Amino acid sequence: MSPALRRIWRAPAVQALLLQASAFPLTLLALYLLARAGAAPSYLAAALVQGAAACLLTRWRALAPWWLAIQLLFPLALYGAATLAIAPAWFLGGFVFLLLLYWSTFRTQVPYYPSGRRVWDAVETLLPQGRPAAAIDIGSGLGGLVLALARRRPESRFTGIELAPLPWLASVLRARLAGSGARFIRGDYEHLDFADYDLVFCYLSPAAMSALWRKAAAEMRPGTRLLSYEFLITEKQPDLIVSPTGRGPSLYVWDF
Repeated sequence: MSPALRRIWRAPAVQALLLQASAFPLTLLALYLLARAGAAPSYLAAALVQGAAACLLTRWRALAPWWLAIQLLFPLALYGAATLAIAPAWFLGGFVFLLLLYWSTFRTQVPYYPSGRRVWDAVETLLPQGRPAAAIDIGSGLGGLVLALARRRPESRFTGIELAPLPWLASVLRARLAGSGARFIRGDYEHLDFADYDLVFCYLSPAAMSALWRKAAAEMRPGTRLLSYEFLITEKQPDLIVSPTGRGPSLYVWDF
């Protein structure tokens, strides 16, 4: 099995889906036994049994606790959607929209997190001063940070990289409409060379931080900085901690 397929196979969302499918034979068996006992299970009861069976399998596989609630509610949500008699085209449209918005979140475990203007202000102060700089936002979302820094520091080079097609397209359109020099790439930051940048900013998730640190430690040059908003790298203590909003999440800084 290739490394890419291995990562997909190990993704919690993929495991949860497989466990939900594995619960279906158990549900059929339970409904059969109930029918043999003289009961007449409803579709709602079937959804409850399916959710409970999926929960048991999820607990056996020791997935994170929140997957228990997801596994229980998923069949009930399907049952509720079926009772609404919504046209199939709406479900297809919703699926395509969410696919373009989140893309491979099931694998990366990094959903869309917007940072905010106060965070952008803090990042600006951490850029190299008195000379042009090169910075990248990995998982740039709608491009707010990159566009703001490109407007404030036009002599410097600012790039955003985003895996999901819809946020990436929105970023590109925003940059063109604003006449910005910001650049946006659609792809996975694992294929970048961090040595090309003076500052790397991220707002990812706890699941991604160890791999991020290994890449940064291997590639970043002396005198450069790695910034992570809210999520801490456990392998090394940060060199600086900034509180952009006074309260709430911190901005962690590692100097190389």
